[in-house]
Amino acid sequence: HTHTHAHIFFLFKNRPCTQVKSILKYLYPVPKEDSTRVITFANVEDQISFRHHTYKQTGKEVALSEIGPRFEMKLYQIRQGTVDQSDADNEWTASHFLNTSKKKRYL
Repeated sequence: HTHTHAHIFFLFKNRPCTQVKSILKYLYPVPKEDSTRVITFANVEDQISFRHHTYKQTGKEVALSEIGPRFEMKLYQIRQGTVDQSDADNEWTASHFLNTSKKKRYL
């Protein structure tokens, strides 16, 4: 996994994932330096899980407490521009949304 300040990204390795990682880093701001908050994004079976924790370090031990919210996301499409731009270029679309006959992992 990659630790970027208080963001942890697990299994974000291919091109669509690195783009999503970049977007998520800007949507969820890095907490202040003295904060004990950690945000985790884990890509498991084409589903991105979001978890929000605080931690307490005592000596060499670290205890995590989930504070929420938690949710799951499934990437559908990556487009250049903003949501309201109907003519924005499509960079990537999950083909399992286009062809349901195959069950394959894409992220």
